Amino acid sequence: MVYLLYGTKDFEIEEEIKKLSKGIDEMNISKYDLNNDMLSLALEDAKTMSLFGDKKLVIVDNANMFTGSTSKDSELIEEYLNHINENTTLVLIVHNDKLDTRKKITKLIKKVGKVQEFNDELDTTSLVRRLFKDYNIDYKTIQLFIDRVGNNPLIIQSEINKIKIYKDNDKNITEEDILNLTAKLIEIDIFKLIDYIVRKNKEKALELYYEMLKMNEEPIKIVVILANQFRIMYQSKELLKKGYSEKDIASTLKIHPYRVKLAIQNSRNYTSDILLKNLNALADIDIGIKTGTINKDLALELFILK
Repeated sequence: MVYLLYGTKDFEIEEEIKKLSKGIDEMNISKYDLNNDMLSLALEDAKTMSLFGDKKLVIVDNANMFTGSTSKDSELIEEYLNHINENTTLVLIVHNDKLDTRKKITKLIKKVGKVQEFNDELDTTSLVRRLFKDYNIDYKTIQLFIDRVGNNPLIIQSEINKIKIYKDNDKNITEEDILNLTAKLIEIDIFKLIDYIVRKNKEKALELYYEMLKMNEEPIKIVVILANQFRIMYQSKELLKKGYSEKDIASTLKIHPYRVKLAIQNSRNYTSDILLKNLNALADIDIGIKTGTINKDLALELFILK
């Protein structure tokens, strides 16, 4: 079977991949990223039988040949779609809100495979209610939670898991719980800031940056934490290329697996070279602020706008 998952809702795409992975041995799951890997290798993997004839799952990220972008990979994917290995589940992922429906391969995959769209905005309140299923939490408390942790689904899931662990068997979630367990940390704002930067939403990024300054956060502190996040993105991307799993990366970098998942998700929007350039730019800003050669408020603003 061949699946084409497309859209801007990375969280929902990840959830769908988890469903497709159920029942398949981890040794028979392969992941490729066409920003770094050759499609021919991924398709060769999909064509090859597993050692013991078990089902395989081959995941191909950034399969942009289905969008308006030109790609030499169209012929390769067309050939595979005409000769599908039924023992392999091939999942093609496109991080774009629409496909180029005029293309022959797009028409073909709709005919021989399954195409799923992940564009509809999942209402944040509904998401929080769903993740707090079996818990007693009122609307006002949900809104307080959203105000404190923001709208990023991965952050929401992480914070809710933390609350559930703390509450143990107590199924009542109060405003006091939210205030005590979801302190509005600068790290959460940094995650949101990176999310805006990655998605090229400069207006929202600047708005959040100014808000952080109003909260008396020092620009140098923001720069240091931002640089640390970009460093994790770069390291995770490089280790992923070498075949490390998310679990292995977390162990190697000695950080929480959730941070690795988020870093990998955000790093998809950058090449390794661009990530290094951003790290160098932030290092220059750090030195400039410390030596007084650049305006501390303006420097990071220019970084966001570039």
